[in-house]
Amino acid sequence: MKFFMVVNGKKAKQYMVVVFAAFFAASLAFMGQEQLSVFSSKDGPRAIYKGEAKGNKVALTFDISWGDKRALPILDILKKQGIKNCTFFVSAAWAERHPEIVERIVKDGHELASLGYQYKDYTDWKDPQIRRDILTAQEKIKKVSGKTTSLIRPPNGSFDKRVLEVSEGTHHSVVHWSIDTKDWKNPGVNKIVSNATNHVKPGDILLLHASDSVKQTHKALPEIIGKLKSEGFSFVSVGEMIANTQAHSQEVH
Repeated sequence: MKFFMVVNGKKAKQYMVVVFAAFFAASLAFMGQEQLSVFSSKDGPRAIYKGEAKGNKVALTFDISWGDKRALPILDILKKQGIKNCTFFVSAAWAERHPEIVERIVKDGHELASLGYQYKDYTDWKDPQIRRDILTAQEKIKKVSGKTTSLIRPPNGSFDKRVLEVSEGTHHSVVHWSIDTKDWKNPGVNKIVSNATNHVKPGDILLLHASDSVKQTHKALPEIIGKLKSEGFSFVSVGEMIANTQAHSQEVH
């Protein structure tokens, strides 16, 4: 996972929009709002990155696109900690290769969501390609798990107005994140823990990974969970977090 783009990287105004988006996201930390925080096109579809501020709830999300060595230890830790409602965003191509892990995710009570099928940057694709990939992913994940996805995190967290519109047309809500643990950088257990917990607020959506590329997430996870619990946070899935909430939006071009 590299970085967050709200517009196509080929457009010159990308940097202005990203800077404004970062300022907007930071400003929400100082607002005691009880609305869903989203990026959206004007009067159009939206990308969710934060839930309601009330209730002291946060959502742990895990992206998986390859490998079979890290996911099971992470699931074991979550089970030991009594957490049954994380959201796992899975690549459908990965899910086809590892149906037993997908079944375990569902069996343990977690929510399944989509990372697409081919795990390619949607902003580089034409609309029909994006639509085909989203629907193919939905079909493959359902075949493996029996679950129909309604949430999607575009590969690499990269999206623009077109991606939002196409996703909405396939009945998927785009989900980003408000806290990036940067565990994919393997910066050390202590750094992952501090990234996850130092600035967390009610309603935050935390980005973690369960692919084999992460070497330290399973070691950091017990401390992350313990610290968040000690600060009074409880855990919900993204689906639970965004149910029956109002949206506060900022336009994406």
